[in-house]
Amino acid sequence: MSNVYEERVTMIAAGEMQEFVPFGRDHCRRHPSATNLQLRQLQPASELWSSDGDAGLVGSLREVTIHEKQKESWHLRKGSCDIGEELDYDEELYVTGNMVIWSRGSKSHASSVYKAFTVDSPVLQALWCDFNIPQDKTECMEAQEKTEKCVCIVQRSCVNVHTVDGKDYIAPLPFQVADVWANKYGLIFERNNPVQEVPLSPLREPLPTMFSMLHPLDEIAPLVCKSTAVTNITRVQYIADYTLKIVFSSSTPSLIMTYDTAQCLHAVWALRKIKTEEQNTVLRCPSTAGTPQQIVTSSSLTAHLRSVSKGESPIASPFQNFSSFPNPNRSIVSPGAHSRSHSPSISNMAALSRSHSPSLGTSSFSGVQRFNLSTNTPSPKRGRNSHSPNSTLSDSLLVPETEPVIPELCLDHLWTESMLNIREKNSQAAKVFITSDLCGQKFLCYLVESRHQLRCVKFEESNDLTQLIFGTVTVIQAKDAAPVESVNTMVVLESNGNLVLYTGIIRVGKVFIAGLPTPSLSMSNTLPRPSTPLGSISTPARPSSRHPGTLDEAVWPSPVPELNDSTKIHDSLYMDDCTFHQIGTYIHSLRDPVQNRVTLEMSNGNLIRITTPEITNSQLVKKCLQAIRYILPKEVAVQVLIKWYNAYNAPGGPNYHSEWNMFVICLMNMMGYSTDRLMWTRNLDLEGSLSPVIAAKKARPSEIGSDEDWEYLLSCDYHHNFESHLLAKALHLDPLEVLHPKEEIFPNLGLDSTTLLFGHIPAIFFVLHLIYEELKLDNLMRDGARSLVILLYQLARDLKLDMYMDSYWRDYPFLMKALKQTCQIDQAQTRLMHQPPFLTAEPPSIYHWLSSCLNADMMSPFPYLPGICERTKLIVQSFALYILGDEKALSLEPSMYLSRIAAGQRKQQAEEDDKRLSLNPGTLSSSLAAKLVISLTNLGFTLKDLESVPFGVALPIRDAIYHCREQPSSDWSEAACSLIGRQDLSKQAHEGNLHKTKSALGHVLLSDGVSGNEAEEEEDGMNDMNQDLMSLIWNEDLRVQEVRRLLQSTHPVRVNVVQMPEVSDHEYIEEKENRLLQLCQRTMALPPGRGMFTLFSYHPVPTEPLPIPKLNLTGRAPPRNTTVDLNSGNIDVPPNMASWASFHNGVAAGLKVAPASQIDSAWIVYNRQKNTELTNEYAGLLMALGLNGHLSKLTTMSIHDYLSKGHEMTSIGLLLGISAAKLGTMDISVTRLLSIHIPALLPPTSTELDVPHNLQVAAVMGIGLVYQGTAHRHIAEVLLTEIGRPPGPEMENCTDRESYSLASGLALGMVCLGHGSNLIGMSDLNVPDQLYQYMVGGHRRAQPGTHREKHKSPSYQIKEGDTVNVDVTCPGATLALALLYLKTNNRSIADWLRAPDTQYLLDFVKPEFLLMRTLARGLIMWDEIKPNPTWVNSNIPPIVRQNNASLNTIDGQVSEDVDLQTMRQAHINIIAGACMAMGLRFAGSSNAAAFNCLYKYVKMFLESVSSPVATLAGHHNLETCLSVVLLSLALVMAGTGNLKVLQLCRLMHKRTGGEMNYGFHMAAHMALGLLFLGGGRYSLCTSNSAIAALLCALYPRFPAHSTDNRYHLQALRHLYVLAAEPRLLVPVDVDTNTPCYALIKITYKASQWCEEMPVNLMAPSLLPELHLLKEIKVKGPKYWEIMMDLSKGPQGLQSILSKDGFLYVKLRAGHLSYTEDPKGFRSLLAQTFTHRNPEFLSIKPEAVSAFTSDPALLSFAEYFCKHSKKEGQKQDVLDLFSSILYECVTQEKPEMLPTYIAIDQAVRRLERKEMSETFELWQIKLMQQFYNSVCLQDKFKNSTTGLLINPEFLLAMKNTLDKTLDLWLHASGDVLLHSYLSSHPVEESQINMLACFLVYHSIPTLQQIAATGINGTTCFSELLLKFSRLHLPVQALMRLAPVILGGPQATLI
Repeated sequence: MSNVYEERVTMIAAGEMQEFVPFGRDHCRRHPSATNLQLRQLQPASELWSSDGDAGLVGSLREVTIHEKQKESWHLRKGSCDIGEELDYDEELYVTGNMVIWSRGSKSHASSVYKAFTVDSPVLQALWCDFNIPQDKTECMEAQEKTEKCVCIVQRSCVNVHTVDGKDYIAPLPFQVADVWANKYGLIFERNNPVQEVPLSPLREPLPTMFSMLHPLDEIAPLVCKSTAVTNITRVQYIADYTLKIVFSSSTPSLIMTYDTAQCLHAVWALRKIKTEEQNTVLRCPSTAGTPQQIVTSSSLTAHLRSVSKGESPIASPFQNFSSFPNPNRSIVSPGAHSRSHSPSISNMAALSRSHSPSLGTSSFSGVQRFNLSTNTPSPKRGRNSHSPNSTLSDSLLVPETEPVIPELCLDHLWTESMLNIREKNSQAAKVFITSDLCGQKFLCYLVESRHQLRCVKFEESNDLTQLIFGTVTVIQAKDAAPVESVNTMVVLESNGNLVLYTGIIRVGKVFIAGLPTPSLSMSNTLPRPSTPLGSISTPARPSSRHPGTLDEAVWPSPVPELNDSTKIHDSLYMDDCTFHQIGTYIHSLRDPVQNRVTLEMSNGNLIRITTPEITNSQLVKKCLQAIRYILPKEVAVQVLIKWYNAYNAPGGPNYHSEWNMFVICLMNMMGYSTDRLMWTRNLDLEGSLSPVIAAKKARPSEIGSDEDWEYLLSCDYHHNFESHLLAKALHLDPLEVLHPKEEIFPNLGLDSTTLLFGHIPAIFFVLHLIYEELKLDNLMRDGARSLVILLYQLARDLKLDMYMDSYWRDYPFLMKALKQTCQIDQAQTRLMHQPPFLTAEPPSIYHWLSSCLNADMMSPFPYLPGICERTKLIVQSFALYILGDEKALSLEPSMYLSRIAAGQRKQQAEEDDKRLSLNPGTLSSSLAAKLVISLTNLGFTLKDLESVPFGVALPIRDAIYHCREQPSSDWSEAACSLIGRQDLSKQAHEGNLHKTKSALGHVLLSDGVSGNEAEEEEDGMNDMNQDLMSLIWNEDLRVQEVRRLLQSTHPVRVNVVQMPEVSDHEYIEEKENRLLQLCQRTMALPPGRGMFTLFSYHPVPTEPLPIPKLNLTGRAPPRNTTVDLNSGNIDVPPNMASWASFHNGVAAGLKVAPASQIDSAWIVYNRQKNTELTNEYAGLLMALGLNGHLSKLTTMSIHDYLSKGHEMTSIGLLLGISAAKLGTMDISVTRLLSIHIPALLPPTSTELDVPHNLQVAAVMGIGLVYQGTAHRHIAEVLLTEIGRPPGPEMENCTDRESYSLASGLALGMVCLGHGSNLIGMSDLNVPDQLYQYMVGGHRRAQPGTHREKHKSPSYQIKEGDTVNVDVTCPGATLALALLYLKTNNRSIADWLRAPDTQYLLDFVKPEFLLMRTLARGLIMWDEIKPNPTWVNSNIPPIVRQNNASLNTIDGQVSEDVDLQTMRQAHINIIAGACMAMGLRFAGSSNAAAFNCLYKYVKMFLESVSSPVATLAGHHNLETCLSVVLLSLALVMAGTGNLKVLQLCRLMHKRTGGEMNYGFHMAAHMALGLLFLGGGRYSLCTSNSAIAALLCALYPRFPAHSTDNRYHLQALRHLYVLAAEPRLLVPVDVDTNTPCYALIKITYKASQWCEEMPVNLMAPSLLPELHLLKEIKVKGPKYWEIMMDLSKGPQGLQSILSKDGFLYVKLRAGHLSYTEDPKGFRSLLAQTFTHRNPEFLSIKPEAVSAFTSDPALLSFAEYFCKHSKKEGQKQDVLDLFSSILYECVTQEKPEMLPTYIAIDQAVRRLERKEMSETFELWQIKLMQQFYNSVCLQDKFKNSTTGLLINPEFLLAMKNTLDKTLDLWLHASGDVLLHSYLSSHPVEESQINMLACFLVYHSIPTLQQIAATGINGTTCFSELLLKFSRLHLPVQALMRLAPVILGGPQATLI
């Protein structure tokens, strides 16, 4: 290359330049803490002296000026944003004083503060850091790491860490820190070395100097290094060498660079996690000579670190106790703070530090659980807490086993710079960075300021990618440098003040900055000599130069910075000495490089930010450069890129050259062309050389103009376009011929073979050809292909590649005829060219390849460039998979379909790229279409990409998509569903990915209740229900309003008492109040039912407390509406009457909160009323929050706080709530909490605590919940004993013993739930026998275990004797047996529970116990329960059956000795027990048979209650049984809102007098609540744990009054929540986002009761329990089908149901939803549109709107399909468009509309002979081949879906094309064709049609035809034989034959 060229472009124009001021500096002035500074400045100086004491000496106003500079520093980085956003902005971290300000901003966006922090002491350093948190192990073995982005603020005694999502930690520092570095794993600290530590006593090993911290809650651990010594022995040791300083740290790759101040050498280390064996080595012998003392010292280090972390001074020696930190509000790290669970949960009290590997715990400062490393088992010597609370620190130091701090990171030595002859003092690197050159080679550069050198070390990964290999050092003379990442270059400030751009170590050129004087030669003389280097000036504004003691406060004793070395000259002195500043400003240093921006620091202190220009902005140039870079050797490639960069970014204002033209000229010059002499490049050069600079450089011939200008005008695009314009035709303008008089001037153009790229022309030509093929697959790059083909044609002509020329000519016949000039390349030169092996004689053409793939011909693999021709690769693989049916096409890397063009030098990197992209198509997907779709999705291919693929190529992919759309698999990802156009499924998948958030729809659907009086609305606690949804489920009537009316408790009740004449007013008032008292029993019983109705229906706002509706116990008396109040004192009201009612009210309010809501501990505490005692409502709220799982977020502190208040209700709610939240977890901390309240679980010697009885009951129940299903031996033993706990001597456990015994029984049943006889290790307890004894009575056994002492002395009040008190123990024992043998069908146990069958034995059993026994027997014989009266009666013993022939009449024929009362009571209780068993068996199933059976019994009991016989059975008994059966009925119909049951509940609601007490009202309203469970969204489940919960909640003995807890603790009534599960499936229309009706078909699994059977439901509806189902389908004509296969596991459906059950569905085209059109008569297809109907052709645009809501299609109909009177000639076009639109819309393939129109346009263009390129013909040809291909016919024999393109349309188009081309052939084409085949020049006017003919009929090239030996053929058959080799279609041969055989003018055969 000539030198002149070099010179011309050495300057590079920098991009925009602006003054830079750190945003933080500005913000600090306004930041609140700045005020105190201003106040100080206002004080007079004298006061300053006095106010500051000894600080006053420095504290004058001078301090402000001198220190102003010291205080601020900042650094910038590239802004990181979420995936998908491509924002380029800067983030700045600005530090001054105590403040750190983090801001963001860019050129286009104003800066804004992101976070600002103010800390207590001056900030020494602030940096960004990412910490990794290992997540729980998922299915894959490696733990997923989650990264927390943080800002770390280093102060003198601690580090504050603030994460982006708002957590903050404070980690105390055990030593003074010199410097902190962020790396891939966390932080590294360098300890500050006090001077006195240098002389080491021989005994003490030096303490390590570098420490790592992997998370702010982890211990600071010493760093270990692994280096190979001279003797090749690898040593692992602590880094204790204080001469080693870190100068640089990077996370990718994970490197550390250090500087050894003693040897003055830099070294590079790889940073990695330590291996276990290395830990062991270091911990066993900390140094090489393992003397005993060293073990002690390492433990003293540990002790020192730990002692400090406990709050001692970092300055004190390890053995000196020092009080806490100076600042009272600093949080000292305590074991609690170390707990790794960030959610303040009730974690294990001994909080565990996180472990980095499954086996290895990292210890944490405050002796937390440790692991003994040598054996990886927990160390036995100390349990959970390594320091017992009373051991002092000194004790733990004396113990030799003090465990050392375990190192976590290790440094591997990689490279050290070579020793120089002279030690360079002070040669520490001031700045280090990693940069890569334009070819991707990486360099580590470090700037040694004292020597003015930038040293660059090249490094690369080894072949196995395990380590880095470092190369040689290159030294660049520089004063400063900064990397430019996005352009892969670096800016270097030379010592003469020039700014130069380098890529790697190659100089690119000077950077020209407009407005800055360039340092001229005269200036550089006055620059100081290197002996006083400029770069070493320590300006405070340059914190990037890290001096060894940057963070030592000790270095700044005086306001003037200390001089570290003689070469560091301070600013002011220097400036006075040197006259330099008079000359003008110069660039002093560089800082803050981000992407392509860098800040220049000027000598006068100004900061200027400049932008380095990009390499290219055009996609086309970028692709070509990538390809060239890929194929050329690295050195050449870098040269090419540099030349291009210089040419592109030359200074002189904006460049009017189009980028592509510049590129062509630049490239051809490098190849040796003289572009000024080549006609077309010369035109490129003149096109718009308007830039003055360039114009000056190009010698223009003259200013007056010349013929060339005219020619230029004629040959420009504008002229061509005008010639082909309609107007030109209309005016009959003759086309102007371009004159070419000048062509002869350059007859023989040659190439200069000395140029850089001359030898590489063939290789470059071939890769550019591949780029051209890639561009043919992208509609958006067609212009690029057109530009590129001219360059390719020229190169092909010069390289004499005729077949390539022919192929280009066929693609663009019009462009090629203008290119006539050839440049001669003689033989000698050709030998210089490197002929690459991959350059084939036959041009690879992607269309040819795809075409032969469709014809199933043989194909050679298609060449491609990895990483560059990605689309080619994708299309080829897709065709191979879908057309050839090769399922491995996408997974095989070196496949048979693709051949990778290998550039020798970068083979390995390319393979890496490929591994990343290799696909794993869904292994489970069956069809090829599904495989293709899933593979495309995995590659990130979207519909947007598909739109840019040409329509013929895209057709097979669209076809696959069309097939998948019908029945996609339910587990496809969101992207796959969007690709096939199923928005319903993609939205579903999207919702599935939003873990635990409210569904997006939740907001839309939660309307604000029914409109009406707002004040009235907000009180009743039921207005957050989803009204739209409920009106969809129950659309025929207003039953929901009725339920709200029945369950509201906020309005006063109506007290309707008529005053009789004889009643006095006073008595009348009393009568009214007594009536009100009766009604209040009902009001107080309403909340449990309301809790069921509103279950999980509300997402609270975190900033507002939960509204709890008030419980209104007043009444209004008509007619005057006077208030009736119970507090008037006229009648006696029971004390605390409403206490439990308010508790239930709180629970009901709390249960509205959905489990998915985002609430935390603070919100729970915030709901407590301030400044008041704890209320019962709040107690209920706590229990409810436990039941929905939120209570596990409550902090241990708050729990302790609540329990210590001693408020009984709160404690009950809290204990039950926490236990429910920790169901079945055996959580140790909750167990401790509960044990305190259960005397039996405390050690026998412990102090007796006075625990209220109800609280004990709750605690026992809690134990049952926490240990549910675990069969824990000790717990079971204690509970078994507790069922029969005797009353104590001092009246303890004497009252309400029944409820305690029952709770113990239920808890025991839960602990051993369903274990039956398989109780492992409990055989000696004889659980069933003991329970049997409790149930039927007998001698009390000796108390086992520790509690024997307690029960020695009997109660002084209650005489029980030695027998078991059955009345107390029976219910608990019976239900414990039921739960123990639940569903086991164990007949022997069931027989124990049979009702006695003689009158004598019946007298021994309480009637209500018969109810329990029958219920228990039913639960054990689960599978025998049949939903019919026969089964119910089978439970009744014969004697009872005979004596109760009829319930409602008294028969005379009763034998004398039968006690009718016993019989009657036994009968009704047994029936009730059997009904309840049936209710539980069919809970939530809405089984019709069970419903009918139970309904019958309810009616029967209702009649009995009012019949005269009621006295025999006892009213109370009858009411109890009625309530039990009603509840059973509600269980079966749970969530269905059945009308008949609602009527029964309403009837019970109205009965307020007589025996209807509080308990029966509660039962009736709970039945009502169950019926509408969760507003119809929830139903009940029948798992073991659900049955246990329902037994607790519906225990068949109801409280007599509102404070009655004797037989059953009222709080347990709410445990039904544990059995509720969401089972409502709500179809939601994805377009309108509203719930709708849809037909679903569910298929039951085959089971022992029935075979597999399908059932149709109209959703929204409750589904049966999921384990019974096989699959669920959305079916029917109206909606797209969705199928969910539950045999693989119901997780997918479960997650949908738990997120409000919204299933997105999509209406098919032309259908209306079920609400608008229930029968389907109004659908568009029903309105007969038949092809015979003349109106079909003129489809009305309005009709389209019924099919689609797509605005694009509607406007298409509007503008292209409407007839207007005027345009007669366009009628056919409109009709065609209408029918196309109609077909696309009705067959749901709107995406084909553009394809149809493109085909039509192409055919019309050919008819008009206006086709200038053959691109569209290829597409039509590919489409025809696709539909003719064999594979398709096989597919469609059994396919239901239609074809994507109407075959009739395709045929019509084909005929038109054939006809047009045949006409042309007859007219004049045969002559042209003949001359083409005999390779004579062809007349140019018809060249386009010729190319179209050749392409359309796939005529082979001349060379191929010649190869067949065609000359001399005379007959057609011979021709046929010869052409068979070329796979020429017969149709084409018929047209060729006459031309070949008979010469021109012959006619067709």
